[in-house]
Amino acid sequence: MLMFVMVSGCSTPEITGKVTGTGSSGVLITLSGGKSTSTTTDSSGNYSFAGLGNGSYTVTPSLAGYTFNPTSTTVSIVNNNNQVANFTATTGASSSVSKFAYTANSVTNNISVYTINQTTGALTYVTSTSVAAGSDPVSVIVDPSGKFAYAANYGNNTISVYTINQTTGALTAGTPVAAGSEPKSVTIDPSGNFVYAANYGDNTISVYTINQTTGALTAGTPVAAGMEPVSVTVDHSGKFAYAANYGDGTIWVYTINQTTG
Repeated sequence: MLMFVMVSGCSTPEITGKVTGTGSSGVLITLSGGKSTSTTTDSSGNYSFAGLGNGSYTVTPSLAGYTFNPTSTTVSIVNNNNQVANFTATTGASSSVSKFAYTANSVTNNISVYTINQTTGALTYVTSTSVAAGSDPVSVIVDPSGKFAYAANYGNNTISVYTINQTTGALTAGTPVAAGSEPKSVTIDPSGNFVYAANYGDNTISVYTINQTTGALTAGTPVAAGMEPVSVTVDHSGKFAYAANYGDGTIWVYTINQTTG
C-alpha cells in the first residue's frame, strides 16, 4: 500500500520510502520528473532521494522476478515538503510484458515491427507498420517502459527516436539526434533515463538523457572508448556500463553518474 506523508519546513526536501514483501533488498528505485536519478534499497528495503526541489516526481521500483504494488507513483513537493512513497514486492514475473519486437534493416533503411505470441514467443510480422530509419540502421532498442524506441544509424551518424503505439506496436518517428562517427550499438539503462551509443568510427560512447514525456534525447558529453567499439551495455543496477572494442580486443568499464548519466 502506498502512503503519503507531508512534513513542512524542510529546506532540502526528500522523497523517502520502504519496499516491503518478498523482495525488498536491492530494488532499483527510479526517480523521474523534476529530477532524473536512481538508487537501490538497503538491506531493510529503505531508500531516499535528497536535495530535491518543488515539483512533480514519479517513483518506480523494479527488480527481476518481482512485481510491485503500486507499479509506480507520482508525488508532488510543494513548499519544500518531504514526501513518502512505499511499495510492496511480490514474487512473480514483471507486470511489464513485452508485446512487440523490432529489427533494424540496414539495407532498406527501416525498422520492422513484430507482435509476440505471449504463449509461444512466436513472432508475427506486421507488414503495414515498418517505419523509416536513418542510413544503414544496425541496432534498435526499446526503453523499459515500452513507450520509446531508438535506432543507431551507422551510415549517417544519427540515433533515430520513436514513440510506440501501445496497441499495434507501430512506431512514430521523432527528431533524430547526432551520434559520433559510425554508431554500431545503442542501449538504455534499466531506469529508462539514459541512452548510450557505441561509435565505431571515432572510438567514443555517446551519452543522452531521455525526456520521460516525449522520449526525445538530449546529448551529454561523449566519453572515450577503446579502438572501434561495437557494443555497449548497462548492468541491471544501472551503476555500470561496459563497451566491447573490436579493434583492440578489450572491454572498457564505466561507472554511471545517476543524475547526469
